[in-house]
Amino acid sequence: MFRVVLAHMGTVSQNGVKRLAMDGAEVVVFPAPAQLFEAAANEFFRTIYDCMKRDSVCRMAVAGGSTPKSLYTLIADRVDKGQARGIDWARVHLFFGDERCVPPDHPDSNYRMMKQTLLVHGLTAAVHRVQGELPPEEAAARYEEELREEFGDGVLKFDLIILGMGPDGHTASLFPGSAALNDHTRWVAANYVERLKSWRITLTYQVLNSASEDLFLVSGAEKAEALAQVLKGADLPAAKVKPAGKLLWYLDAAAASGIAGR
Repeated sequence: MFRVVLAHMGTVSQNGVKRLAMDGAEVVVFPAPAQLFEAAANEFFRTIYDCMKRDSVCRMAVAGGSTPKSLYTLIADRVDKGQARGIDWARVHLFFGDERCVPPDHPDSNYRMMKQTLLVHGLTAAVHRVQGELPPEEAAARYEEELREEFGDGVLKFDLIILGMGPDGHTASLFPGSAALNDHTRWVAANYVERLKSWRITLTYQVLNSASEDLFLVSGAEKAEALAQVLKGADLPAAKVKPAGKLLWYLDAAAASGIAGR
């Protein structure tokens, strides 16, 4: 858990954006969702340009959900307007943090959402989708096999993993009380979520915690209570994301309303 008390965190405010000094993470609070998405898009492109400078492949895992959907629309708009020059998209590989067990054209598919928002116009990155139409265990095994082909059997280290968080404190498809929370061997797990009565495919903490950077995007007052608990180190799935690299939390004011001292 974080080793500081939120009420005693240092706060730096500039142009309405507040940065909360935390041990092990940087928490940035934006006045409105639009500013959060702008900053997240900047981080997305910064990661790619850093990889281009190193002449290396850029590997990122993206999230589903309503908050990332707005981000992907903004990223695609920047590309369409020619604001992403110098990127060799063939060296950008996009993976998924989780997926529903549905076909790729299903309305609930994270792949379908990303295809309709991010993968348009000039953005032609290599996409590695989860085959959610397969039986759950087979889909998970095939996705892990694809990851191992891409990264090798050594350390799996994404350059950036974009994560969301639900009102119950879940992230990716690591839900409270689900079996995948305790999976310490696999990279990908088929996870049955009792509350939803459905299967999900999810990256495990093995992957989330080996990333160069994990970026949480949290928007909306309905997430404020769980977020405050997560940042205090409560026993919720999102609180267990502790990457070897950088940990960023980008919040809008509504989501951050429960944080003491903000």
